[in-house]
Amino acid sequence: MSADPALLDSRLHDLGGFTVRRVVPQLRARHIGPFVFFDHMGPARFAPGTGMDVRPHPHIGLATVTYLFEGVIEHRDSLGSVQTIRPGDVNWMTAGRGIVHSERTPAAERAAGIGVHGIQTWVALPRDSEEVRPSFHHHPAASLPLLERGGVRLRIVAGDAFGAHAPVKVFSRTLYLAAEFAAGSAMTLPPEHAERAVYAADAPLRIGAIELQPGQLALLPAGDAVQISAAAPAHAMIFGGDPLDGERHVWWNFVASSRERIEQAKALWQGQQMGQVPGETEFIPLPER
Repeated sequence: MSADPALLDSRLHDLGGFTVRRVVPQLRARHIGPFVFFDHMGPARFAPGTGMDVRPHPHIGLATVTYLFEGVIEHRDSLGSVQTIRPGDVNWMTAGRGIVHSERTPAAERAAGIGVHGIQTWVALPRDSEEVRPSFHHHPAASLPLLERGGVRLRIVAGDAFGAHAPVKVFSRTLYLAAEFAAGSAMTLPPEHAERAVYAADAPLRIGAIELQPGQLALLPAGDAVQISAAAPAHAMIFGGDPLDGERHVWWNFVASSRERIEQAKALWQGQQMGQVPGETEFIPLPER
């Protein structure tokens, strides 16, 4: 008999002007495949003249992945990258040995007032890639495989699924799908990835006999094909992949396989030695805790 999925609740965090639901990490899910962090942003709406302003901050040992349902964000980083991301696109930033970036609402959308709704994740890099050269890659929505299974539209954000592969460069086998369910649709997720999870973004889903509420995560049993269905239109994220090659330390924006590397990164950021986003002088200071 197949095991039921384990249900995990998200936790609300105020990031100053908008709220996120943080699903990973938590005690029962420190990582799922290579994913060590999963934030659901919004939905939030900014009044005209206001917007998102995430000041320059550093990362090491991971790749950040931004995917939007609604809104526009401008990414800038210490490599000189400047990129606007829109719904369905993928921004994949490999921090490696260290990168600094900011995320803000672009000027035109800020003036008009705009909503934002999306998912931000961190993917831990394998031990032999933790210190790779930092890089940034943008993938427009049209470049990502779009599949249909049982009335469910599936965009492969990164990695592979159902025999198709996204153009995003990944460092280990990865499952990352954005799923759009029509009312009454159902799909079967095959057991082709070792670790898998489903997050309900805006409407209930049913996984076998279990109902998954918006803001909840279902950890799927390994080795089983799983049916996922929706009575009403719904968005979901399906993610996972091969297990990590060992535990990771996560402190603030830093991910590493050793505590010593975290301490080194803290000292470098404290001394403003990790780079600067061109044209920006402000930054998020190192937190005390």
